Amino acid sequence: MSERTTQVRLLLIWLLWCACSAQSHDLITMESAERYLAQAQQRLDVWHSRQAPGQRAEAAFQLGRMLDDIRDLLNRDLAAHGRVQGLPTEYLVRSLSAKGLTLEVSQSLGRFPANVSWYRESLRVNPDSPHASEAMFGILQGEFYDSFDVDPLQPRAQTWSELQNQIVLGERLVKRAPAHPDIEETQFILAVLYTRAAHMAPDRKAIAQYADRARSSIAQFQSRYPESLRVTALPILLQSLDQVRK
Repeated sequence: MSERTTQVRLLLIWLLWCACSAQSHDLITMESAERYLAQAQQRLDVWHSRQAPGQRAEAAFQLGRMLDDIRDLLNRDLAAHGRVQGLPTEYLVRSLSAKGLTLEVSQSLGRFPANVSWYRESLRVNPDSPHASEAMFGILQGEFYDSFDVDPLQPRAQTWSELQNQIVLGERLVKRAPAHPDIEETQFILAVLYTRAAHMAPDRKAIAQYADRARSSIAQFQSRYPESLRVTALPILLQSLDQVRK
């Protein structure tokens, strides 16, 4: 791999991880831990109730979003200190686990993975809820960043079926919510997924189809978001496509 290729690929990795952890949060204090636990219980009460599907879907979505916020804090702690530390943090994790909301480090990832099950439950109960698009993005983003270790073009132990499911979800989100606040990231993730698929496809016809979709997606992204930092990473996707087996 040339020095230029290495530099661009590292930029791609940096852009992806910055997008994933762009939000900042306050540190977990005892006050914020108690607030999270009160919210969790309130939402679990609604989820386990006989309320209307819309209310239960809302509760499930909010549980997913809350766990995302906490996971981000825990992973920042891991990155900074190599472990989760602080009595309020330990209290929060332990108390959430007692409620069935377990947060555990993935040994294969070396960090807390995305907890997308509540987003899935929200969509299952009410696919057309006001937060359906956000739930879909939560699943897409979480599964994508957990699908690789360092290089997004080299997924770890991802099956062809899993990759196709990610692509279908991303395409559904783009079609459903073209003005979604995270549509730029969604389309960038799709460009990476199409590029992966061009390498993983089981036959020549599928290889050619996904390579074409990848190039089209890259061209559209460059046209729609010419000022985006992610544009700088597009050449490595195109270079990867040039190496697709024929």
